[in-house]
Amino acid sequence: ACDHLRMELVRLVSHNAHKRLVTCLQGHIGTEAEKRHKKLPLTALSQAMQDGGSQLGEESLIGKMMDVCGEAESRLASELMQHEVQLERDILEPLNQLAEVDIPNILRQRKQLAKLVLDYDSARARWLQASKSIHFSTNYQATAAKVETLKDEMDEALNKVEMCKDQLSADMYNFSSKEGDYARYYVILVEAQADYHRRSLAALEGVLPTIQAQNDSWMEKPAYGTALEEHLKRSNREIALPLEACVMMLLETGMKEEGLFRIAAGASKLKKLKAALDCSTSQLEEFYSDPHAVAGALKSYLRELPEPLLTFSLYDEWTQASNVSDPDRRLQALWVACDGLPKNHKANFRYLVKFLAKLAQDSEVNKMTPSNIAIVLGPNLLWSKTEGTLAEMAAATSVHVVAIIEPIIQHADWFFPDDVDFNVSGMFVAMTPEPDPGPFERRRPGSLVDGDTPRKDSPAPNKLGDPTPTPRRTATLNRKQHHHASSPAFQPPLPPPEAGGVTQTQPVAEPQTQEQTLCGSTEAGQPGLAGGGGGGGQGVAPEVQVTTGQQPLPLTQHSAEENR
Repeated sequence: ACDHLRMELVRLVSHNAHKRLVTCLQGHIGTEAEKRHKKLPLTALSQAMQDGGSQLGEESLIGKMMDVCGEAESRLASELMQHEVQLERDILEPLNQLAEVDIPNILRQRKQLAKLVLDYDSARARWLQASKSIHFSTNYQATAAKVETLKDEMDEALNKVEMCKDQLSADMYNFSSKEGDYARYYVILVEAQADYHRRSLAALEGVLPTIQAQNDSWMEKPAYGTALEEHLKRSNREIALPLEACVMMLLETGMKEEGLFRIAAGASKLKKLKAALDCSTSQLEEFYSDPHAVAGALKSYLRELPEPLLTFSLYDEWTQASNVSDPDRRLQALWVACDGLPKNHKANFRYLVKFLAKLAQDSEVNKMTPSNIAIVLGPNLLWSKTEGTLAEMAAATSVHVVAIIEPIIQHADWFFPDDVDFNVSGMFVAMTPEPDPGPFERRRPGSLVDGDTPRKDSPAPNKLGDPTPTPRRTATLNRKQHHHASSPAFQPPLPPPEAGGVTQTQPVAEPQTQEQTLCGSTEAGQPGLAGGGGGGGQGVAPEVQVTTGQQPLPLTQHSAEENR
């Protein structure tokens, strides 16, 4: 009875395993390999992807990726088809044989044996009854013959019982001896799955380099949120596209816009501009009329860099430099930190600082003094690498970053003496203002300043009727327009601040010689600066000496004066 129950349990669990395994297969059982392959969902997916790639063409990255990945899906479909054929042959068919044929045959033999035993018991009972009645029979010969016949039937029934018992015992022994083979089916299942996944992984790893190479070769990738080095390398640029595009648009229409970088732009316009810059479109004309959206896009680009423009590695140097109390030594420390920037970071920072210095020249109109610019833009240039919310990081850095950015903007030409061609890539063309039917020329706000190259086409008279041609803003920063920051090789090493002390409108002292303005060597053994390379990015900044006989005001006091 125990063997019977165990046999029935084995049959039941084998049947259930077979049934569930069949549901895991994606192909149709019993069909040919080719037909099964065509019916697989992966095959349909592969065909759809390859058809889509053909429709989009090679000029589309989506089309390229659909075609290459469709081929990969086709290989996976082939591997899956082979895997399912193996499962059907090595596992499903043997399990079905065990659950539906072998064990049921054994169970039927047990039932047959029980029936034969009953037949034997019945034949034996009849034979015993006849044997007892032979002594009371009047026809002894006939009764004896009947007893003999019943004995033959009993012997035949006993023989059938013995034969069935032997067969059942043999089948039971055979089943017990093959239990290891039956258990092996499940081991084969796991091994087949492991082999299938290995082959599938090999197929994917074989095609992944091709997919990655084609994806990397596609130049049009988002600039926002991408590391500066990666963006510059991928786009073969010197200055990040969002930075150059926003600066060029602001030079054209935003220099005299009050509260630039401080007043927030419309969210939808800002989102549209960022998306346009991400896809490297040249259709930016509509954004010239909204300088606040352009300024917001520039701030967003700087804020979304994975590493700030002033880098994580120099964070401690920047903050230590900002804590120096002496203004001259603070400038020297900032110069050293700036000189330590990586090449691409330094080039883009130089570009930005030159633009911000140019913006600050119009602070009487736009209200964006170096201090105000540093307050609103500085936290987007440097922050700590420590974990925390953006607000927490900004609060921890804002005090230092204002003390870093403000003096750099004030003395931009001392940190970066060379002129900057803002149209570095040459891809931006100045917007031509539309003529006004009236007597005066309509000019785009902030696009024209005095003292630049005159317009070569038909010049219009100014508002006073002066026939002098109306000048146009050029893309290059004109150093002659401001004298508050200059290389120490030609001017006193630290110019007087704009607020307090000597102002720009005061007469400039007689130029001093290089020996008077520069010490031959610094206290720390640093060599003196020769040839006007004070901000060229090489060597060590010289120690600055103030020769005017009047110490400049601290930067904090300077900032307060400007804010007022």
